[in-house]
Amino acid sequence: MPDLTFETACHARGLFWIAGVDEAGRGPLAGPVAAAAVILPRGFACAGLDDSKKISVKRREILFKKITTDPEVIWAVATADHEEIDRINILRATHLAMRRAVEALRQSPDFCLIDGLPVRDFPFPHQGIVKGDGLSLSIAAASIIAKVTRDRMMQEIDRDFPEFGFAQHQGYGTKTHLEALRIYGPCCHHRRSFQPVAQLALPLDRT
Repeated sequence: MPDLTFETACHARGLFWIAGVDEAGRGPLAGPVAAAAVILPRGFACAGLDDSKKISVKRREILFKKITTDPEVIWAVATADHEEIDRINILRATHLAMRRAVEALRQSPDFCLIDGLPVRDFPFPHQGIVKGDGLSLSIAAASIIAKVTRDRMMQEIDRDFPEFGFAQHQGYGTKTHLEALRIYGPCCHHRRSFQPVAQLALPLDRT
């Protein structure tokens, strides 16, 4: 289970405001990529808080509410949309969403703990932690916020394009999604730079 070991080590170096940063939605064929940044108070505890991928939908919603309604938790979430993903590529779009999330915090962090590898040209001092959402409590909290936020956005998109089943698969390349793509062609939320969307793009796009 994640804990505050990394955050405590930062505090020992004289760094006070430590933000955990994580993303959701790098792999899907449609929709935005979301990122969240979270600064937890010292000694923060939350039973069951872990990497969002290891937690049920119901549990994620409970944790999301607990984290985002805690007055001592500082958090922000941001996205890069499908057009930005197609224009600058998914890696850069993910880093852009992360930067936007950190910049949106009401308290500028002294240091960031980012899930994964270090981010080139990131405008804040940071450390990349591979599989950090299972190690750092701040990153785990960010993973919950990013995942729940993006899932809710995909549910909204599903209302306009129910034939694709976005509410069920969140835009990932499931068998059902690929079959819908074959039948209907891509909609305005699909990432045109991603295969197989690029192969199935039609001259007359659905909007």
